[in-house]
Amino acid sequence: SGPLVLTIPSEFMGRGDEELGYILIRAFFHTLGETQPSPEIIIFLNSGVKLTVEGSPVLEDLRSLSDKGIQILVCGTCLNQYENKDKVAVGEVSNMYAIAEALLQAGKVVSL
Repeated sequence: SGPLVLTIPSEFMGRGDEELGYILIRAFFHTLGETQPSPEIIIFLNSGVKLTVEGSPVLEDLRSLSDKGIQILVCGTCLNQYENKDKVAVGEVSNMYAIAEALLQAGKVVSL
């Protein structure tokens, strides 16, 4: 009954080989714009926030998703940890209160 929420806790997809994980996350976000159902909210946490900053290989895809009305929340504490708060290029810098609220109100949460 609530929104579909996608959490991205890493700049890589899966565990193991980081180079492969980097390729997979790029492919995932490129494909996400062409599949259904679309998430209503995407939450970036931990090193996943690196995907939302200047120079990210998925920036164009994230902007396209944002343009389609998908809300992108980016953990502000995580941005500070990686010293990237002033480099955010897509999404809304958020806090744990808003992130927790989105997760708790979700009808379904998918975490990569």
